Amino acid sequence: MHAAEPSPSASNEPSEKVGSASTPESARSHRSTSRTRARRIIRAVLVSLAALVLAGVVGILLWANVGVMQAEQPALESVRTNPSVHITENQNSFILTPTAEASGEGLVFIPGAKVSADAYLYKLSGAVAESGLTVVVTKPILNLAFFDQRGLDTFTNAVPDIDEWFVGGHSLGGVRACQYAEQPDVSGLVLFGSYCANDLADVDTRVLSLSGSNDLLSTPEKIMNAAHLLPTATTFFPIDGANHASFGDYGVQAGDGVATLDSSVVRDVIAAELNSFLLTR
Repeated sequence: MHAAEPSPSASNEPSEKVGSASTPESARSHRSTSRTRARRIIRAVLVSLAALVLAGVVGILLWANVGVMQAEQPALESVRTNPSVHITENQNSFILTPTAEASGEGLVFIPGAKVSADAYLYKLSGAVAESGLTVVVTKPILNLAFFDQRGLDTFTNAVPDIDEWFVGGHSLGGVRACQYAEQPDVSGLVLFGSYCANDLADVDTRVLSLSGSNDLLSTPEKIMNAAHLLPTATTFFPIDGANHASFGDYGVQAGDGVATLDSSVVRDVIAAELNSFLLTR
């Protein structure tokens, strides 16, 4: 008597059921785990990038606002008590106007890097008192001119009765002023211990460049090496005995040379050269 042979379908059915049920479930579980891991990695990368950006912004803010060179009080007091000059201030600038008749000419002046705007009031006040010039000294964003991309009208609108506008600046502020000088409504450019990075050689504008013989930051050599970027008729005037900080009143500046010329004399030279420049047509 022969034993009954097992049915092929019966013997294979359990293994087929196990295989068909477990393989897709395992694959789904693996894909889910992979997606979760990928999301965690992406989240970690984004958080790290955000932290780096935040740290960079905080670092820039701290650097730009710490160690700003402040105006010396005796120089400021001299301007405040000068009966020939009037000072007003708004959120964007300090404005120097003559108490006598104004000439109708205005100068937008941009401070050097991390130098308080009012540190330039004394040096510029001589030209205001003597020639009737109106001066607007800007307050650069974060105390750095290259961060300040506001239009020139941000400052000129504060004095609407000016007929002719000039731009100028000290050190890094002069570099920014060179960019404004490309505008057709600007009549001229005034540089204090500074030089241009953009090419103005073919721009129809007048330029006055004042330098200090003892300036070890914007040295006379650096200024002359960049002279080809200015119009050929540019007036270059070196002030013998002046250093980089002589163009403002904010104390000693790191890396600068030693000034041998008194601050009041530098002010008088600046006034004389500005007056001569403004009268030249």
